[in-house]
Amino acid sequence: MSRRTKVFFRVAVLVAVGLFLYIRIAAHQSTLAAWGGWHAALEKADVRLWTAMLLLAALNWGIEAAKWRLLMTEVQPMGRLRAFSATLAGTAIGMFTPNRTGEFVGRVLFLAPENRWRGGFASVLGSIAQFAITVIAGGTAFVLWLPQRAVSDGGHWPSLAMAAVVSLVAIATLIFYFQPRLLQQVVAKLPLIRRLGKEAAVLDKFPLRISAMVLALSGLRYAIFMAQYMVLLTLVAVVPLATSLLAVPLIFLTTTLVPTMLLTELGVRGSVAVVLLVPALQDPSPVLLAALMLWAVNLALPAVVGGFILLSQRIRGPV
Repeated sequence: MSRRTKVFFRVAVLVAVGLFLYIRIAAHQSTLAAWGGWHAALEKADVRLWTAMLLLAALNWGIEAAKWRLLMTEVQPMGRLRAFSATLAGTAIGMFTPNRTGEFVGRVLFLAPENRWRGGFASVLGSIAQFAITVIAGGTAFVLWLPQRAVSDGGHWPSLAMAAVVSLVAIATLIFYFQPRLLQQVVAKLPLIRRLGKEAAVLDKFPLRISAMVLALSGLRYAIFMAQYMVLLTLVAVVPLATSLLAVPLIFLTTTLVPTMLLTELGVRGSVAVVLLVPALQDPSPVLLAALMLWAVNLALPAVVGGFILLSQRIRGPV
């Protein structure tokens, strides 16, 4: 099977899954259609809201492309357009892997064959930076959420223990991020990838300035993604801003820590949002609709575009 045939098959699967989700959600027999508030919530999503969400999504992925382009300066410098195309192509590949960890596979295809392993290791730093921001923001929100959950959870101790675990994860992540040599040493000890020690040496070439810039871009991308979700929850589900300010980081933290794929992330994010927000709202349909809109604009649509980029892009070397 040729490369184009494989990519075409993946895109076809993505489109088919998208159509299936649309039919199930819009069908009369679907669960969402049975909730009367869903149609009323959908009417609030006018053209201006969709336009704003699309523009913010484009900005979000543009920042991600800039972050990846910055990481590639030590591997293979490239232009902005090619970096943006590679980022979207990685989204199409990442839909089939847990927590979109396979995104780097689609991205490194836009590098020269001899640079792909080095590019893959450099991409790990970008993922670690985004994970660190997610854990720090989610952990902070969790600590602020504790007083509201103490009674229902049976006291502070279980929540405090969980907050301590999240804090340790955040600290360990930052240590590995700012000391990438530790990652290189881990790679050198793993039997299956020990032979890639030379390629992994790129991890030790990033100056503190670049690491700080990548971390800052990760924080900016997180802020935009969070703002999108808060706007959707406010306008579509009528969730107070103060509530969504704490709930959204907790939702992002859960979807990051729980292994999911792009096709199942919607269910996990929607379920967590319902648990956190519905008790005060009673009707879960607007909250689920907000999660669906965020997923469609920021993940599903870029994955479809990335699939077509893979179809049309000339890629050197074997796939």
